[in-house]
Amino acid sequence: MGDRPKRALITGGNGNLGRLVADRLLNQGQHVIKFDVPGTEPELLQANEAVLGGDIRETDMLKNVLAEHQPDTIYHLASLLSGSSEENLQATWDINASASFGLLNLARETGVGTFFFASTVATYGVVDTNPMPEDFPQWPENLYGATKVAVERMGAYFRQKHGMDFRCLRLPLVVSPFAPEGAVSAFPSHAFKAASRGESFRFPVSEATGMSTLFLDDAIDAIVAFCAADRASLSRPAYNLHGYYLSAGMVAAAARQRFSGFDCSFEPIDAVEHLIASWPDRIEDQAARQDWGWRPTFDFERSADHICALLRASSDGEG
Repeated sequence: MGDRPKRALITGGNGNLGRLVADRLLNQGQHVIKFDVPGTEPELLQANEAVLGGDIRETDMLKNVLAEHQPDTIYHLASLLSGSSEENLQATWDINASASFGLLNLARETGVGTFFFASTVATYGVVDTNPMPEDFPQWPENLYGATKVAVERMGAYFRQKHGMDFRCLRLPLVVSPFAPEGAVSAFPSHAFKAASRGESFRFPVSEATGMSTLFLDDAIDAIVAFCAADRASLSRPAYNLHGYYLSAGMVAAAARQRFSGFDCSFEPIDAVEHLIASWPDRIEDQAARQDWGWRPTFDFERSADHICALLRASSDGEG
């Protein structure tokens, strides 16, 4: 392939994580191909950026995409979210699991260099140990988590059997100013957004309920750095990440400090309360720190400052 720029295919490339990973890679001089559902395309394209609309379940289309663009790395971020996964079980399995197997197999057939998969702490189900050990058993309670475990295991199979460079990160709750509405764990982000608009907010969990959290910028940094790490330095296919502990009460207090008059209440929804309460408050991530130098740079206060600054700038721009 000569001296051409590195090429990256990002499924879910117009989503919360995908578009920011794309921006980071574009800034590094890579050529980025975004694959996502039609209607999510950005208004303007950057140089070395292509956007393709399609269904992740259409294997023949993906085969043509890989043949035409010949990516060096696949960042597989496309997935139905946890909040919508229980509404259509068949679609969830088809999109999150079966389509992922199809993409893994295509990557094997076409010799893609690295296959990255974004997994989640939801793969663990109820965690009764804090901090959660890195090799804690994975027994998810919902289909979203089950599909993520399935892809992790498929990736490990392709790595062991076929030598694929499969890499996976399990992300905790990710605090983001761009969090999608369908993510049931995104209430911290939604609360800050409501506060910035002068709106009241109902937390779907108790004030003391919280879990392990990571700020969006750290998640993006981790994905890009992890995929750039020397394969020989990686001791395992999948790694856990942890930034800081965050409770609903901490979010409410931070929002009140930054947006005077913020009105909120805590009205737990049983399913959401159980989900968040069952996840770990802290996750051991020593393997990532030792193998490829993972270090979060955002604590909660810095995260809150950054989110609120972005929300204020967005509000000013709209005004």
